[in-house]
Amino acid sequence: MADKIRVVITNKQKAVKIPTGIRMLVRRCCNAVLQLENFEGAAEISVTFTDNKGIRELNKQYRDKDIETDVLSFPMGENGVYDTDRETGAKILGDVVISMEKARDQAALYGHSLQREVGYLTAHSVLHLLGYDHIENMDKVRMREKEEYVMEELGLPASSSYIVDKV
Repeated sequence: MADKIRVVITNKQKAVKIPTGIRMLVRRCCNAVLQLENFEGAAEISVTFTDNKGIRELNKQYRDKDIETDVLSFPMGENGVYDTDRETGAKILGDVVISMEKARDQAALYGHSLQREVGYLTAHSVLHLLGYDHIENMDKVRMREKEEYVMEELGLPASSSYIVDKV
């Protein structure tokens, strides 16, 4: 891929030790999703690791939901139009916030590695930054297929089949 993808990763939590290689995995995930979606040009994505308390505060502030969640996406673009970093010319796709506590707990729940869970949440969130949603059932299935494709590409296949639950 010729165009540069800049992924800025910040750790704002101490609840879960960040395993070696997880930052590289997050970068590879971002790249894999953008490649899958034939994204043109340079891009910037911000990824922040937080804890349940931190993500709950953000969820309450921005979505009016007073509960922790696994990942939040804050897209900066709309309909494929993004702000551009004046210095680099990169399109600013937005912010991804992952609760490492929730990721750890979900990895244990689903019987796979923390790496797989963080990778999956990253792929899911980057699709949101690109405008995908999962309100409709078909959109949910389409998103899940793309997420699983990226996980397979990165050598992190699902340990079990998935069921699209009705939320």
